[in-house]
Amino acid sequence: MDILKAATDWAKAELISTPFFILFGLLFMATSMGFLQWGKTDLARAYIVPMFVAGVLLVTIGAGLFYTNKMRIVQFEQAYNTDAAAFVVSEIERAESTLKEYQTIVFNAIPIIIIFCALGIVLLEHPSWRASCITTIAMMIVILLIDGTAHARIAGYYKELQKEASTIPN
Repeated sequence: MDILKAATDWAKAELISTPFFILFGLLFMATSMGFLQWGKTDLARAYIVPMFVAGVLLVTIGAGLFYTNKMRIVQFEQAYNTDAAAFVVSEIERAESTLKEYQTIVFNAIPIIIIFCALGIVLLEHPSWRASCITTIAMMIVILLIDGTAHARIAGYYKELQKEASTIPN
C-alpha cells in the first residue's frame, strides 16, 4: 500500500505545480494585452503576438498536465487493486521514460533553444525577431523552473518505487 500512497502523493504534488504553467501563461497574455494597450514603440508593439502565443502555449501545457494527473490519481488505485505487481512495473517504466525525456528535452534542448535565442537578440535587428527571441527565452525559463522541480519529484518517486518494488509479491 506504500507504493499506492507514493504514487498518489506524487500525482497530487504535480496537481499543485502544474497550475503554475497556467498562472504564467495568463501573466504572459496579460503582458501582451498591456503592450497592446500602452505600447508606443516598435519594440513594445512587437511583443504583442509572441507574448500572447507563449501565454496560450503555457496555459495549454498546464491544463493538459493538470487533467492528465487528475485522471492518473483515479487510475492508480484501480491499477494497484487489479494487479499490484504489474502496477509497480508499469510505474517504474513510466518514471524511467519520463526521467529520460526530462534529460533530453528540459536539460538539453531547452538550454540550446535559449542559447540560439540569445544569439538572435544580438544578431537580429528587427523588433519582431528580438521580441520573439526574448519571449521565447522567458517562456523557456518558466518551463525550466517548473520542470526542474517536477524532475526532482519524479526522481524521488522513482527511487521510492524501486525501493518498494522488492516488497510486492509476484
